[in-house]
This record gives sequence, structure tokens and C-alpha cells, in this order.
Amino acid sequence: MPANFELITYERSDEAPLDQLAFPLFLRRLDPDLCHIPLNAVPIFMPKPYVVTVHDLSALLYEDGGPTKRFRRFQSRRGLERASRIFAVSGATRRDVEDLFGIRPEKVAQVYNAPDPRFLEDGPGRDSPQCRRTLERYQIQQPFLLYVGTIRPQKNIPRLVEAFAVLRSELESNPRFSDLRLIIIGDEISRHPAVRLTVIQTRMQPYVRFLGFVPFETLRIFYMTAAAFVFPSLYEGFGLPPLEAMACGTPVVTSNVSSLPEVVGNAAVLVNPENVFEIARGIREVLLDQSLRETLIARGYEQSRRFSWEATARAVLATYAEVCRKPHAGR
Repeated sequence: MPANFELITYERSDEAPLDQLAFPLFLRRLDPDLCHIPLNAVPIFMPKPYVVTVHDLSALLYEDGGPTKRFRRFQSRRGLERASRIFAVSGATRRDVEDLFGIRPEKVAQVYNAPDPRFLEDGPGRDSPQCRRTLERYQIQQPFLLYVGTIRPQKNIPRLVEAFAVLRSELESNPRFSDLRLIIIGDEISRHPAVRLTVIQTRMQPYVRFLGFVPFETLRIFYMTAAAFVFPSLYEGFGLPPLEAMACGTPVVTSNVSSLPEVVGNAAVLVNPENVFEIARGIREVLLDQSLRETLIARGYEQSRRFSWEATARAVLATYAEVCRKPHAGR
């Protein structure tokens, strides 16, 4: 870490009810000029001044109800109302914060996320021995569609599987894509019986693979060698995986809702994520229209480079300075 950084460890888990008080007491002993909470889970007794980053509000929009959700909503509202500034990672997230909690627009700063810079570096060629060895190690046959991310309700994986089944039926006589596969990276299917049931009901068991998490270099090779990247999410606060795929030169099909149109611009095919046949249509166009593929790949390279962590850091630092210049009561 740089010389002007000091690492101080909070020894508790920070998940117990007592941590709503214990963590603020820990911070008070440090007597910071400003605290930055990097996710929307501000302790109830958080000392001021602080800023908070909101990545998305999926926990409030998609999780089941009950006392836990009610407390999380109360905690989120209190944490955001008491914050000096709020960082929203997209325009869509900014609107969610303002609409759901009634936060004043001038209190919310829109500061984008960005892909890992390593995705922007030159990698091995698609036909390189390294790529071939990686696919062989995981027993992956080409061509394949790729999804990267968790398997939560808003990620819409059952409809992705259904769209894949429709597409395989449509392409069964196509010499290049008759044996198309679907690879899902980032989660274990054993934790999600509803997704497993969809795979079984569509009879796609031989053609759909769930790989869990993989190392970075392996992930990049999967991005690079996929025929297309498909991300039909119903809700995203930002949506990094489409940008990662674009940086690796892979055409993207994604949703026309939430933050995704804002993030991908004109560099992806946008589809209605609630319509299985429209998802299948979008994928088919990307697979079969060579001119469209080349256009999306070229635009994707450019789009993925419009977001950078350096720009994000400068915007955050400017907000730190602004907040620290103001007097704060109730510290």
C-alpha cells in the first residue's frame, strides 16, 4: 500500500446486532476527519461525517419480506439520510436512491464503477495454446454462450436457460452452431434448485455447465473464446460483466432495463429480459450476423475504455475534500 495508507483491522465480524454500536465506537476511537462506507450498510450509530457508496438496492427490491427486510430498509434510509454525500454507481442507481428514500438529488453524486484494468490488457489469442489448454482442462466444447455472475432471482437465469433451449432448437440444422453450449460462471447450481429444475424441464442438462468461480486468467479466456456473452438481468446497479466481455472482444446481448443501457451504450444488442423469445432472437442475431458481430466488437472495445478507476478515484477524492471543508455538527 502507499506510504500515506495505514491498515487498521476491526476484529469483529461486523454482522452481529451488537456491531451497530461496536463498530461506531471503534471508529470514534480513531477520530477520523471523514469515513467512507463502501456499501449501503451503514451502522445505526455511525459517527458523522461520512459518505456512503450505493452499488444497488437489490436486497430491498428482491429479497423476501419480514423483520429482516424491514430493519434493512430502516437502516438504509437512516444511513443515507445522515450521510454527507452519497455515491451512486450509475444514473439508474441514483434514481433508485432518490425515488425509494426521497433523498435530495443534490446530495447524490453519480460516480461510475469500471472494469478491472487487466481486462483491457492484451491477452492470449483466441486460438492460442493457452486458450486451448484452458478449455480442455474444463472440458468445454466450442461454440458456447457465456454468462458470468451470481444466480439470484434478479439475474434471470431460468429465462436465459429457456431462451437457450429455444435457440438450440432453431439452430439444430446450422453447421456451425448446431451443438451450441451454455456456460455459467460464478455460482454453484446446487444452491439454486429452481435453476436446476429449469435445466431439467428444458432437457438442456447435456448442454449447460455451471462452473462456480474461476481464477482471473481463466475467466478472461472464457470471455475471449465465447461466441457471445449473454446477460439478461432484470436489475443491476451498474453491471460490470458486459464491460468485461466487451474488453475481451466478445459481442454482448443484455437487458434493456435498469442501468444496463446506460453502461453498454450502443455496443450491445438490447432485449426485453422478461421475453424468452426476444432473448433468443437477440442471441441468434449476434451469432449469425457477421457484420453485426464486427460492429459490436469494435464498439465494445471503445465502450469498455470509457470507464476507468482513475476517473472514479478523482471524483471520489474531490467529494472528500468538499465534505471535509464543511463544518459538521453532532460528531
